[in-house]
Amino acid sequence: MDDQPLLVDRVDGVVTVTLNRPQRKNAITGDMWIGLTTICNEIADRSDDRAVVLTGAGGEFCSGADLSGAPTRDRHDLFWMRTVGACCLAVANLPQPTIAKVSGVAVGAGMNLALACDLVAADTTARFSEIFSKRGLSVDFGGTWSLPRRIGLHRAKELALLGDIIDAAEAERLGLVNRVVAPGLLDGVVGDWAGRLAAGPPIALAQTKAMLNNSFAVTLAQALEAEGAAQALNFTTKDTVEALNAFVDKREPRFEGH
Repeated sequence: MDDQPLLVDRVDGVVTVTLNRPQRKNAITGDMWIGLTTICNEIADRSDDRAVVLTGAGGEFCSGADLSGAPTRDRHDLFWMRTVGACCLAVANLPQPTIAKVSGVAVGAGMNLALACDLVAADTTARFSEIFSKRGLSVDFGGTWSLPRRIGLHRAKELALLGDIIDAAEAERLGLVNRVVAPGLLDGVVGDWAGRLAAGPPIALAQTKAMLNNSFAVTLAQALEAEGAAQALNFTTKDTVEALNAFVDKREPRFEGH
């Protein structure tokens, strides 16, 4: 149903999850946090879901959490914030590669939702802000973790403490965005990336993603050990055999995820 706040579409191994509240610039309600967590958990368990695109309806990505109405303790206590945090973990920990497809606003938790994805593609209409301080709030949805890793501590502090809005070109210059294109080209870029990822070796990609996500928490020796274990597992899979055979045969491999 098009009136649902979260839409899920599956085509050729690519799952597109759309925030669908365009009248509110896709501000996320409490039910949507829970719903997005459920969707991500379902995707994680499906071997036929090979790549994930997260986007927003109506030319906007996400204006953050829906703070309309008077704040209540029940909506903003620690238990509830842990529910929001669980959604961030569900997105970030997906074994499949994820792409944030950003047009329009990506502010507050909306910006950090994009940063929870592996790749961020934006068009020139995109605007980003850690707007929390202007709402009397501190940064959440993983921004204090993801921002320093993307752009360094001092630049992260500038964005988080001042809450300024930056355009897509500045976001790309800082390293928050992988690619910025004209609005008419965004679908093509994201479609190309998603198609290539969906056609890739799922086990190997999942292991690479997990090791990169953990890279700031381990020593070089620990990283090498993890790489060795991952490679040993890869050599037991049919996908690696297929890749080697395809190389010899001078053809494109067909990966099936086992």
